[in-house]
Amino acid sequence: MNFDVPMTDELLATTRAVRKRLDLDRPVPREVLLECIELAAQAPTGGNSQGWRWVLVDDAAQRAGLADLYRKASSAYLSQAGAAAAGRGDKQTERVYGSALWLADNLEKVPVHVIPCLEGRPPANAPTAMLAGLYGSIFPAVWSFQLALRARGLGSALTTLHLVYEDEAAKLLGLPENILQVALLPVGYTRGTDFKRAERPPVSTITHWNRW
Repeated sequence: MNFDVPMTDELLATTRAVRKRLDLDRPVPREVLLECIELAAQAPTGGNSQGWRWVLVDDAAQRAGLADLYRKASSAYLSQAGAAAAGRGDKQTERVYGSALWLADNLEKVPVHVIPCLEGRPPANAPTAMLAGLYGSIFPAVWSFQLALRARGLGSALTTLHLVYEDEAAKLLGLPENILQVALLPVGYTRGTDFKRAERPPVSTITHWNRW
């Protein structure tokens, strides 16, 4: 199979965290989300565990409940972080936090909230190797899901702040005790698809060969 490398590179390089450009008025068909999850389920997992589970929330009352928890966890932090970025003249980071605040204010309006989960919870004080294997068995699938969304004209952003109130969210969603939430992705069609590459440091400044 010969891949279209330029197109693949463009997909990888321009799949951004989308917040303000989410279309809050256009419904997202369930079958499109299931297509993306079917692709995400092809991602590798540690020990072939395949322990990912997905909770898709399109009910307005459920979304409002999650949004309340998200705001309770995020508002003060995002405001302070944005102000700190502005104080040091970091315009890009200031824009990111401004966008995150906008999302917090509008989260219940986003058509779908996707909660990726894992079946099984780590023990208290779990060693780094166990945690790396655990989360390494879900985030490849999350990224595949986000790429599949982008290819279909939808956007998302990986957020975790609602996990400050994980127990309340679990109760709201009716999750069993052995189900571990790992993120919340607001999902919707995007207003335009002309996303660009972000400013990043040269790879020579972040890469080490053989040892630090």
